[in-house]
Parts: sequence; C-alpha cells; structure tokens
Amino acid sequence: MDINTKLLKKNAFRVTKKRGMTASRVRVPGGHLEAIYLPLLQNIAETYGNGTVHITSRQGFEIPGIAFENMPQVNELLQPIIEGLDINQQVPGKGYSAAGTRNVVACIGNRVCPYACYDTTGFAQRIEKAIFPNDLHFKIALTGCPNDCAKVRMHDFGIMGMTEPQYNIDRCVNCGACVKVCKKKSVGALQEVNYKVKRNADKCIGCGECVLACPTRAWTRGKQKLYRFTLFGRTGKKNPRLGEDFIKWVDEDSIIKIILNTYDYVDSYIDPAAPGGKEHIGYIVDRTGFEEFLTWAMKDVQLPEIAEVYTPIYWKGVKY
Repeated sequence: MDINTKLLKKNAFRVTKKRGMTASRVRVPGGHLEAIYLPLLQNIAETYGNGTVHITSRQGFEIPGIAFENMPQVNELLQPIIEGLDINQQVPGKGYSAAGTRNVVACIGNRVCPYACYDTTGFAQRIEKAIFPNDLHFKIALTGCPNDCAKVRMHDFGIMGMTEPQYNIDRCVNCGACVKVCKKKSVGALQEVNYKVKRNADKCIGCGECVLACPTRAWTRGKQKLYRFTLFGRTGKKNPRLGEDFIKWVDEDSIIKIILNTYDYVDSYIDPAAPGGKEHIGYIVDRTGFEEFLTWAMKDVQLPEIAEVYTPIYWKGVKY
C-alpha cells in the first residue's frame, strides 16, 4: 500500500519497523482518564492491532500492529476516547489533527498526593485545550511540588507547583516542627526568632513541607495557585541539558500566554530546512539570542506582583 508517511504521522500514527504496519498514538492529557475508556483501547488492540498496548514515556497509549489500510477504522473507534477526554479535533471520526505537540505530562497532583500544591491534571487539561492541535514539536510537563516527580526540567516547558505559605503567629506554639522539616527535607528557609518563626521569602521554594508538619495549622497554603516555570530542557543526541528557571511565583494565565507566544516565536524563526520540520526551541533561542525570545514570550503577559523573573539565563549542558 502506497502511504504518505508525513500525513500518517500528522494523524498520530507511527512509522514502525514492520513493513505495512503502524501504531496509533492515543493522547491522554495529564496522564489521567476514566477507566471506562480502557476497554475501548483493548478493543482496538485486539481487533486491529497485535493485541498489545504500550504505555508511552509521555503517559499516552500506543497501539502497535495496525495495518495501514485499517487506520480509518481505528480513527472511528478512537472517537469516543477523543471526545471523552475533550481533545480538540478538526474533523470528528478522522482521529487526531496533529502530532507535533506531544502529550502534556503530569504527576498525579493534589487529587491524590498530599505533597502536591495543586491539581496537575486539571491544569494539564487546560493547557491541552489551549495548544492542541499544533504541528510544532513542543514538550510540556507539570509536577505538583518541587519533588519534581514528572522531571519537568527535561522538557521545553516545565511547570512546578508552589505555595506561598501563610503564617498565623497566634496559632504558633513554637514546637519547632516546621523549622526542623524545612531544614531536613527542604532548603532551610525557616528559623526561630524570639520564640516564633521567620521565613526567608527569597530562599523559600514553596514546597509546603511546613504546612504538612505544623500540628496547629499556624502554617497554611496560600490561596493563589503559583508555580516555578522552567525553560528548554531536553534530552537527545547532540546537546542534552536541564531546563533553566525562568519565573518563580508565576500564575496559570501567564504560563499559558507565554507558551502560546512561544508558538508564534517558533513559527517566525524555525529553520525551514530542519529535519522533519522539527527544530528544538532551545536551538532557535541559541540562534536568535535570548532577548529576542523574551520579547516574543512576554508580549501582553501580566505577571502577578509576587512573580520573580530570572535574568540573565545561562545555558549549560553536555555538548557533543
């Protein structure tokens, strides 16, 4: 069967090692879905695939062993999953409209984890609605706290949950639990002063360990959802590197706006000769300079007063 592999990949099918066979990539924003969709995946795998389902490193599903000629039928069977996960779609029944922007990754978040500062899945789904479909090769990951279980610093955009801890001095009994836990499990941003606790706001990473340790609720989580936002981490052959801190104490609206602005920046500066039409954002920034990226990224962004923008940003990493 003669097949246009570019269109195949755009439709979220993979070119595989086995001639005439492909694999369907199933998006699961934030890695979270209702169990009712699992039998639908099983049906596709057993009817048109080789009976197996692979859980990808980006928290989606991949169904291998699908013949090229069966892609239309697979797309029809994917429709309830696409609709159920509220994935943006150009033509219902035709599967996914793009595959460039990868599945948004998230840890389990505060729906389950006591350490998480926010609902990672909810924010991941909000980002998905804003960015998909798009053919540009972006990778985004979210984690609920500075433990960084989702390894967000290895992505183009890393979003790390923070909380600005609120201290009620009248509830404090000077037990020292918060000071001890901050020193042992975090960065030592708390100290006892005149039998009460003082927080070093510049040093605090917003992990919330003090909140969890306090027996009298003298420490509570801040009401505003705030994040640490990192840029342009990547793996790969040539120049892997960890993402650099960009903004501390940033809000959700600003993060989404910066990501959308970056799509415009990449559209303007991407190398048209890049293999497969993909060029990592970090390489584009290397070429144009960070200040040019910053001009695009911060257009019409209204940061909260508490936000701290890191400058200058120095790129590091292994070079081959």
